Amino acid sequence: MTSPRKFWSIALLTIVPLGSLLFVPPSVFADAPVPVPPPAVDEPVPATATTETAVFAGGCFWGVQGVFQHVAGVTSAVSGYSGGAQSTAQYRAVETGNTGHAESVEITYDPHKISYGRLLQIFFSVAHDPTELNRQGPDVGTQYRSAIFAQTPEQQQVAAAYISQLDKSGQFRAPVVTKVEPFKGFYPAEAYHQDFLAQNPTYPYIAINDLPKVRGLAKQFPDFYRDKPVLVNAATN
Repeated sequence: MTSPRKFWSIALLTIVPLGSLLFVPPSVFADAPVPVPPPAVDEPVPATATTETAVFAGGCFWGVQGVFQHVAGVTSAVSGYSGGAQSTAQYRAVETGNTGHAESVEITYDPHKISYGRLLQIFFSVAHDPTELNRQGPDVGTQYRSAIFAQTPEQQQVAAAYISQLDKSGQFRAPVVTKVEPFKGFYPAEAYHQDFLAQNPTYPYIAINDLPKVRGLAKQFPDFYRDKPVLVNAATN
């Protein structure tokens, strides 16, 4: 079965030639970033640890990975699957929506350069729309849900407190539906999914849905934006 994002891209190419598409501002199609306050509660800077991980799910992992690859302080952003069993962590199985997995991104970062709370702020502001239940844009299903897979009790506390803070802030047009879920494991996606935004900037789905997020990152978080992404495939980095 063709996934919604593939159907969207194929249909768009049928209607609009790619050369013409590039003259249409992607912001016309994508939601604008939502400026949100930083978390009132954040993790303290660790005394010695220089590496921590976060796992976020916010729709298609192409765009979420692409955003965090441009965040200063992030040393790795890997597309993959979280929420289900290792045996079902394959794209075709996850696309059925029956595995419990969500398309997710594992973010490795230096907590001395960027905090977990700041990553959450970027996640909620520019990486996805946290008010869409079991979908993001043209992609529909529980595999595209908004979720945070906390790695530690501290991350769970910060994430839960921030969701409550954002709901009370009135920044969004609807309630935040993001769930903090138990972490069962993270399984990297197939190689062809890695670095997809960086390697395919003119792909219709990317141009319409995801490049506006990277531009939103640069605009909303200039102190945390870096132009050169950190890629999974070091040979192209």
